[in-house]
Amino acid sequence: PYIVSRVIFVISFDISVLKRFFFFIPVVNVVVKGVATQSSLYGDGQANNAIDGNRESNYHKISCTHTEQETNPWRRVDLLDVYRVTAVTITNRGDCCPERLDGAEICIGNSLENNGINNPRCVVISNIPAGETNRFQCNEMEGRYVVVVIPGQNKILTLCEVEVYSILTCNYLQLSSLFT
Repeated sequence: PYIVSRVIFVISFDISVLKRFFFFIPVVNVVVKGVATQSSLYGDGQANNAIDGNRESNYHKISCTHTEQETNPWRRVDLLDVYRVTAVTITNRGDCCPERLDGAEICIGNSLENNGINNPRCVVISNIPAGETNRFQCNEMEGRYVVVVIPGQNKILTLCEVEVYSILTCNYLQLSSLFT
C-alpha cells in the first residue's frame, strides 16, 4: 500500500520556553481490504480489479474495471469500517477512451440508498488524461462506502485503480504522552 504523510506542527508553552514538535500522521490506502461491487460487468472488468494495488492502465491486462453501457454506471467500495477519507486517487484507462471518466462523481458516506450514489459528493472529475493517476482531496469526509458514478445515459465506467486514503488514528493518550 502507498503511505503518505501529513506534517503537523505542535507548539506548547512551558512558562518561557517554547517547545516545537514535528511529527507525522500517516495517511494510508484503506481500500486494499475493501470489497468492491459495480452496476454491471463487461468482459474481464471485475470490480475488484481496481483495488488490487496495481496502477496498470491497459484494460487488456485485466487490471481495470468495466461496466456495460448503461444509465448512471457506478462502482462502490465497502471499506468494511467507517473512515475519515482525506483523498481518493484514481487511475484512468490508458489504452482507450479516457474521456469516459469526464463528469464522474466521487461520493463518500454511510448510506447504501441508491447504491451509495446519494452520499455526499467529494468531487466531480473534469478530466483525467489517458493512463494517468489523479488525486482528489476529500477533506476528511466520513464514510464506509466510496462510490464512483457517471451520471447520464449510455455511459461506460472504467477504472484502473482506486485508492482511498485515510488518517491512521491512534489513542489520544498515547499521542499526548510524547509531549510530556
